[in-house]
Amino acid sequence: MWHGDTPEGKETLKEFCGIFGVCGDVEAARRAYLGLYALQHRGQESSGIAASDGSKITVHRGMGLVRSVFATEDPFDRLRGSIAIGHNR
Repeated sequence: MWHGDTPEGKETLKEFCGIFGVCGDVEAARRAYLGLYALQHRGQESSGIAASDGSKITVHRGMGLVRSVFATEDPFDRLRGSIAIGHNR
């Protein structure tokens, strides 16, 4: 994400969030979780995963570290499908 000019007049690239996607895996949401966990340094405010079976999209998200957002319950029973995308901020 480009974040404008610096005082010296140069554009700088700012990195904020982590995004991880999986396609073609029946455990897509679990794989996306592992990817987000690896990208935890990119964002520690909140995280979420959206999974799809091709006809329905299910979302689980919350505030906090990746581990704590997905530890409150077992959301992977609901996050079914072979497509998933995760994001942490």
